Amino acid sequence: MSKLFVALQLYTVRDFTETDVAGTLRKVKAMGYDYVELAGTYGMGFAEFKALLDEIGLNAISAHVQYDDLRANMEETIASYKSLGCKYVIIPMMQNDVLPGGKNCSKEFFVQFCYACIQEDVIPAYHNHAHEFERLSSGEFILDKLFADVPALFAEIDTGWVTAAGLCPEEYIKKYTGRCCVVHLKDNAKNADGKYEDRPVGKGSQNMAGIINAAVAAGAAGFVAELDRAVGLSSLDAAKESREYLKSLGY
Repeated sequence: MSKLFVALQLYTVRDFTETDVAGTLRKVKAMGYDYVELAGTYGMGFAEFKALLDEIGLNAISAHVQYDDLRANMEETIASYKSLGCKYVIIPMMQNDVLPGGKNCSKEFFVQFCYACIQEDVIPAYHNHAHEFERLSSGEFILDKLFADVPALFAEIDTGWVTAAGLCPEEYIKKYTGRCCVVHLKDNAKNADGKYEDRPVGKGSQNMAGIINAAVAAGAAGFVAELDRAVGLSSLDAAKESREYLKSLGY
């Protein structure tokens, strides 16, 4: 049995947590997820939310933390997520104007973010979408320039968005061997209009076994299953199918 963790990004089931946080988390646990990646605490205080997670038996291994929250109170925010048990604090997205090449880019912010995480003994990371694969005048991808400029920043590679940007997820994971701490397993397929739609992990057109093997070879600590939007089934059912597929591979 692999020692790599398998988590669910709770953004996947946001339509259920909107009305029943505790009940939804219990269903996630019943699917076989022992770990979750957070996208907020649903208006609860950190101590209250930690007590709920402990009661259910879920471990908050990582968290997506918004840029504005970090900019407002970086040290306290990082410490609060550490108090939940998070080992990875991840910026989920930033607009291009504050990324390398943008008019409001601040390398200092990323350096401070990494330093603050290191002080709390958590790992700082950035999660990509597709827009970070636009090229700068130098020919570099914005995302590659970010990682080059900030060596302490780790990568949480979202494989679905890598594919949507026209790149090979396995090759991109390999590029960040030793620095790719967590991999988002996001499966997808093109619809009749030629646009990508999310699918449960293992049910789309991604070479998911190849992606997983590449992640293991690159030294990733674990995987996060995520769907931005479930199509043709409920988000809970999609999360369950994703977990069953990963179990079938021994994870």
